[in-house]
Amino acid sequence: MASGELYFQKTDKRVVIAKKQKDGYAVVDPISNEALGVLPSKGLRKIRVNNRLRRQIRGVLGGLNLSHPDAEKRLAAASGLQKSPDPALRPALKKAFAAEADKDVKAAMAMALAVIDSKPEAAAEDRLAAIELLTDSDATEARIILTQLASDTEKDANVRAAATVALDTVEDRLFYYQTLGSIFQGLSLGSVLLLAAIGLAITFGVMGVINMAHGEMVMIGAYVTFMIQEVFRSVAPEYFGLSLALAVPAAFLASGGLGVLMERSVIRWLYGRPLETLLATWGISLILQQAVRTIFGPTNREVGNPEWMSGAVELAGGVLLTYNRIWIIVFALAVLAGVWALIRFTSMGLEMRAVTQNRRMANSMGIRSGRVDALTFGLGSGVAGMAGVALSQVDNVSPNLGQAYIIDSFMVVVFGGVGNLWGTLVGAFSLGIANKFLEPVSGAVLGKIIVLVAIILF
Repeated sequence: MASGELYFQKTDKRVVIAKKQKDGYAVVDPISNEALGVLPSKGLRKIRVNNRLRRQIRGVLGGLNLSHPDAEKRLAAASGLQKSPDPALRPALKKAFAAEADKDVKAAMAMALAVIDSKPEAAAEDRLAAIELLTDSDATEARIILTQLASDTEKDANVRAAATVALDTVEDRLFYYQTLGSIFQGLSLGSVLLLAAIGLAITFGVMGVINMAHGEMVMIGAYVTFMIQEVFRSVAPEYFGLSLALAVPAAFLASGGLGVLMERSVIRWLYGRPLETLLATWGISLILQQAVRTIFGPTNREVGNPEWMSGAVELAGGVLLTYNRIWIIVFALAVLAGVWALIRFTSMGLEMRAVTQNRRMANSMGIRSGRVDALTFGLGSGVAGMAGVALSQVDNVSPNLGQAYIIDSFMVVVFGGVGNLWGTLVGAFSLGIANKFLEPVSGAVLGKIIVLVAIILF
């Protein structure tokens, strides 16, 4: 009946199960499961099921599965009773709840039992028992039911008082988990900003160049990821999970090589002329965007998540910690540590620091500042390319990808301090968390404006 396969024969009003075939309907007796042959559609009439009856059917089917050996079946049955509560199934549900060992199934059964016992027609003792169950629940539905029981529509004063106390407890717990979720979202956004801003902090700090094409280095890294994944899909789909491991160095080399080419061909002639540098890099960004539109088209490109980056950890209150964002946070910190080690412990890093502190003195000591500038610009652009690999897992890959993050990256660099990697880390995570806490109150756009004004003022 629930699947719409219950009919009766017009001749003798016999109820049968009928499944459509090419030459008619295959008819089966619902009790004995005996095949009764094939009948034309004219000889059958469907037994109609309205929404009310359909809900009752779902509740009965759910009750039958409450003691099923499969935990998924029991979970589905308990979830079905939450949507279609049937007081007649309360004894079976209570018995199954007492014997249940699976944590998730037991929580679903507790919610279903609370939904049934919280109805106005239930006894006051049952409603109090429902409140006790809901007090320990982390589901958002618990707050809805407790709000109803704590309202003036509830006639029993004891029930109202107990519901009010339980509601405060549940709201405090949900607020805690939602705060954790907002912090995680802020760290996730901050890790993306960190990846995009590390390279900008290097080029801006060492060379004093405002590179408006930095976002396009991020975009190129994302498109390199797309191309590598397309190769894996067509040549070796069974190794698709390794595509990102190959995309990271490929994006670094592609964006870094383009950065060196930009510095040697254009930017080297514009040092000490910030306005001309800004306009030139802005023009390069437009050229790169149009080149990508011509080659790949203006629409978004699909970049998939490997299996090891798919899924999420679910906390209470519906808070999800997705694996792809967790990996991006780890990746951003690893890139930061790698860049810091390169600057701190290598000869290239020593030369970069020397040029940053005193370019003339570095030149007099035999350091070729032109070579350092080219390698520095290549390093910053390469790190931006790796940021594109990470961004491809959480954002749309399109020609406008880099433009969405260039302003935020400059904000991070200014807030954290020019050329200061640890300041960039603090600035990225601080701005990311601040944005995520402001978005529910003021909206995404106004939240960014508030953060920008705060940076300017303080």
